[in-house]
Amino acid sequence: MLNERQKSILNLLGHQDEVSVNELSKQLKVSSVTIRQDLNFMESEGLLKRIHGGAVLRDADDLANRLGVNYDKKLKIARKVAEYVNEGETILIESGSINALLAREIAKKRNVKIITTNVYIARQFRKNAGANVILLGGLYQHQSETLVGKITRVCIDQINYSKAFLGIDGYTTDSGFTLRDLFRSEISSYIIEKSNEVFIVSDSSKFGKTELTRICYPADIQHVATDSDLEQEYVNDLCHAGVNVILA
Repeated sequence: MLNERQKSILNLLGHQDEVSVNELSKQLKVSSVTIRQDLNFMESEGLLKRIHGGAVLRDADDLANRLGVNYDKKLKIARKVAEYVNEGETILIESGSINALLAREIAKKRNVKIITTNVYIARQFRKNAGANVILLGGLYQHQSETLVGKITRVCIDQINYSKAFLGIDGYTTDSGFTLRDLFRSEISSYIIEKSNEVFIVSDSSKFGKTELTRICYPADIQHVATDSDLEQEYVNDLCHAGVNVILA
């Protein structure tokens, strides 16, 4: 759990991409030693990357980068969604920064088996020897660390799970749920087609945006989990389609 000072560091990085230890020390009124300790801890949590004299966020498609943007909101959503996962279940987590946090929360439950198409999400359990994680195969996308392609589809055909959790890049009433990446979109659509219960997990900043390719419409899924800042028109739109809207 981050303290208030560490949250402030993330907010600063979200606005200017790179900050120095000296700058943070002055703004937050603590010693440079304290700032370095904060940065080292946050790097170990995958929230930023240390550089000489400071820290940076990573590439736009890097989950570690996106994890630090709106961190508080994302953590609240992840904790709320985790309540829908029961002990002993097998679930599939596709990708997305909130889903990375969700994986950490689910790891606290007993006997939950996690299937994922994302290497970064699988790595959240590298220090948890008791976690039961299945990483599906496929073509490796270096920046997003997501696995895609025909091999991934074949792997999905061979597994059974009770719930699927997917991230998105955009949603509008006309376009539905959309993603920037064509290859990831293909896998997400296939997961939705094969799943009995689907959760779209995203912060509200994605709503009102349209990205390259559609993965589904609201009628194709069962749940949308987001933050309480979601505009009422989207809540009404989703509820009208029979979707359970989960606000954190």
